[in-house]
Amino acid sequence: MAQSPKLIFFDIDGTLLDRHNRIPASAKQAVLALKEAGHVVALASGRSPFMLEQVRLELELESYVSFNGQYVMHQGELIHSNPICSDALNQLSAFAELSGHPLVYLDHSQMSCSQEYHAHVDLCLTSLGVTHPGYNKSFCTNRLIYQTMLFCSSEEETVYRDRFRELHFVRWHPLSMDVLPAGGSKAEGVSRLADCLGFSPDQVYAFGDNFNDMEMFRYAGCSIAMGNSPHPLQQLASHVTASAEQDGIWHGLKWAGLL
Repeated sequence: MAQSPKLIFFDIDGTLLDRHNRIPASAKQAVLALKEAGHVVALASGRSPFMLEQVRLELELESYVSFNGQYVMHQGELIHSNPICSDALNQLSAFAELSGHPLVYLDHSQMSCSQEYHAHVDLCLTSLGVTHPGYNKSFCTNRLIYQTMLFCSSEEETVYRDRFRELHFVRWHPLSMDVLPAGGSKAEGVSRLADCLGFSPDQVYAFGDNFNDMEMFRYAGCSIAMGNSPHPLQQLASHVTASAEQDGIWHGLKWAGLL
């Protein structure tokens, strides 16, 4: 008996992509099998749209949640947009400059750093397969900024969380946090796409590996954490699968009965 269609979201870094920023063959086969079975497959990433395009094209996907839920596309149509308030962004920029912490600003197609070069920026972006963006003084002028990367240690982040209550900070690297509008999360973007396509939360499956996936896991009817994910995420998950290198996507979908 054929299954009713499900909506399945995959995070990118550490989930679809292995440590070499490649999609394992087993994950490609799994996505193809899901689509052939009539399920809807989408990306749910902290990346900007231009940073996830290669993965989207490689897997031939038409829908994605980007910027940790702030920018949602379906079949070439923008269905949800939630940029950072310009006043809050300006205040954050001024404080970060005084504190000596670089920022990377991102819109849907480009990014720019608050400094011409910083080693922490280079290190973090290299882990995503992205080069240092360089500096453009007027980048944020008359431009919608959906997400900012703040580069500071976990010991330095408390002052930002306490000072900027209208912003949401999500750590994704020991040296960097994503900065979103308050209330912004992958769950918000995922729910927008689910509502658009007529799926209820119990029909939603989500794969992820990091702290920015926690809200999405709370929303999804079934959540599967990669083996490389932190313990707090694994505690939220319906199931913990193997890492990307160990065919975690394939094994997780087999456990869920979708393959």
